[in-house]
Amino acid sequence: MRVYDVSRPIHPEMFTYKDKEEKRPRFTVVRDFAADGSGARETRIDLDVHTGTHLDASLHMLPEGPAVHALAPERFFGIAYVADFADREGGIGAAVLRERLHALVAVPSAAPSSEQGEAWRAELRGTFVLLRTRSSLVERFLWDFPYLAADGAEFLAGLQVRGVGIDALGIERDQPGHPTHKILLSRGIAIYEGLNLAEVPEGVYAFFALPLSLVDVEASPVRAVLIDDPELVAYFSKRKGLSA
Repeated sequence: MRVYDVSRPIHPEMFTYKDKEEKRPRFTVVRDFAADGSGARETRIDLDVHTGTHLDASLHMLPEGPAVHALAPERFFGIAYVADFADREGGIGAAVLRERLHALVAVPSAAPSSEQGEAWRAELRGTFVLLRTRSSLVERFLWDFPYLAADGAEFLAGLQVRGVGIDALGIERDQPGHPTHKILLSRGIAIYEGLNLAEVPEGVYAFFALPLSLVDVEASPVRAVLIDDPELVAYFSKRKGLSA
């Protein structure tokens, strides 16, 4: 079993969306140890909820959408397919997603072709799809980062996935009206941004990424991990229909 921490550490020098200085986290030590080592340390943080590796809830784009605290915890773990698009520029659309995921998902080879197509879609239902792009290969904000195009979001929503993640600090770039966000969030599909997938090979994993229970807030930082363990993946495969 191997555990991959796919979260970006939070610190004042980290890179931020569009390199905005006001988005940098700030830590203030409000109480510290005495010279003799007695006492305790306490720190206050000033943190944008879209910092680093984070989850977007529907309230981020939809006024009627639920906030982070209203989402059930079982929505934030399960099977994840990591799909590699490190050589891709621009938008990741339905055609390339279909090709890549079809190659990743195992279906019985003896089944008729029509049944294989349906089995392929059924295997993805209730799972997470994580997009590994060239954003994972650098420690800086890419202004031309690859993103999930609107037709790619519609394709994944049609598969009834549980969540979609990407390693960029945004899941879409310069799309008027934010269609990628709205397509996914309106279907109750969790969005993870800012994942660090640099060390993660393409494949299938167990995924855990729970947000803080922030009341009436639209997003939250997460500590996200991928676990390469066939037994755990098999366990989630049997139960994914129960907690989707």
